[in-house]
Amino acid sequence: TANNKRRLIATDGVFSMDGDLAPLPALSATAQQHHAWLMVDDAHGMGIIGQQGRGTTDHFGLDQNQVPILMGTLGKAFGTFGAFVAGSEALIETLIQQARSYIYTTALPPAVAVATHTSLGLLRAADDRREKLATLIQQFRSGAEQLGLTLMASQTPIQPLLVGDSKQAMALSETLLQEHQILVSAIRPPTVPEGSARLRITLCANHTVAQVNQLLAALDASTQKMAQ
Repeated sequence: TANNKRRLIATDGVFSMDGDLAPLPALSATAQQHHAWLMVDDAHGMGIIGQQGRGTTDHFGLDQNQVPILMGTLGKAFGTFGAFVAGSEALIETLIQQARSYIYTTALPPAVAVATHTSLGLLRAADDRREKLATLIQQFRSGAEQLGLTLMASQTPIQPLLVGDSKQAMALSETLLQEHQILVSAIRPPTVPEGSARLRITLCANHTVAQVNQLLAALDASTQKMAQ
């Protein structure tokens, strides 16, 4: 409300079901206009997007003044466990002293902390893997377009194949697994809006060109079978 002195805009950096990027520059401008904080959960951007994998804030060239609160998980690109919040000294000290979810939880095991620190160094130096991943994404999108498959507008490793009907999405997922030994999860309402059930295809740098071609061939065969 207009009388509320505390305002917060919270968003993902990369939306987990659509794979697209949040319009962070516009959200930052709106936050500053209304004297609000912008909090970005960059679980799916950290390690993948931006220079040295610094995430969506780096991709858009935003600093701490524009994004005062940055969250991230350590269980995806980092490959370990846990999560973090980055912000001003006052914010972090407040969370340490008052956040019940922090106070009443168990600290990360030292081995996990060391593994995460090592992962950070590996991620910073992994430009070659990020370049390979970007190439695989473009290969998949180009191949899907040639096959007439409906992908959502994503340039990230999350590549949703829009199906629409929940039963058809489940059937397509099952066909891929049973006949082609490819596991692709079907995402249905209420996780996504009605009429937008999809296959949530996710790529990683360990995939190969041959495997992406195998996936495209399996999608082509499976969708044609369902259309009969």
